[in-house]
Amino acid sequence: MLTLFHTDGCHLCEQAWQLVEEAGLAAQTRQCDIMEDVDWLAAYRVRIPVLRDEAGRELGWPFTLTELDDWVKA
Repeated sequence: MLTLFHTDGCHLCEQAWQLVEEAGLAAQTRQCDIMEDVDWLAAYRVRIPVLRDEAGRELGWPFTLTELDDWVKA
């Protein structure tokens, strides 16, 4: 399971989600709006969009489809 930290109205977040969809990862990715949790807001306020995996690894924006694929495979 992956988590995409985002917020509404963030065009970069929308671009990141498009890459997640292109990579075929949408079904295994939950989207978490950082405005819903004070800890998420503190951690990701100026960093979104950020993808995190179950091991705690993070992939911060900007990233390409190739970089996303490589990160998932690593």
